[in-house]
Amino acid sequence: MPFLLKAIEDISELAQFESVLIVPCRFCPAASAAVRSKEPYIELFRKFMKTDSYERLMNTLKSKLEERGIRTGIFESRLIHQFVLCMWTTKRRKKLADRAKEYEALLVLGCEGAVQTVRDSVTAPSCKIVQGLETEGLMSIRPRFHLPCNIALELESVTPLLLQEGDTREAVPVQD
Repeated sequence: MPFLLKAIEDISELAQFESVLIVPCRFCPAASAAVRSKEPYIELFRKFMKTDSYERLMNTLKSKLEERGIRTGIFESRLIHQFVLCMWTTKRRKKLADRAKEYEALLVLGCEGAVQTVRDSVTAPSCKIVQGLETEGLMSIRPRFHLPCNIALELESVTPLLLQEGDTREAVPVQD
């Protein structure tokens, strides 16, 4: 079950920096963007493993930062095993730590686990780490296959994350 994430609207704290590296996870955030936009999650022959709606979100954030005169970059992952940020290898984490030295802040597009992975990887005290997405809950999704090798995700329900003992809340069905 992937997390349902939404963009944090006010990331004004980044305005104080001259350089920001966007560090995206490509699993839960991409699935969330595809579900919200009702667009394919994977279009294997068109975009390989990139999700259009998520790419637009990243490019919009990048453009907004650049409009403020902030130098930006995106920490790209090209290999399939590097798509899930919280499961990065030691080598990948070291590459992030090295690249982070070129930036004053890192904008993490992922859940709290992704943010913690970045914190654990980047030990430079001068580099501020900012979470760019908010976790709303766990998605129950149904994948749908469409020719030619496209996968769409149908959201069935969202389960809140912090269910305490005695809490009677249940998964929230999605209303169209």
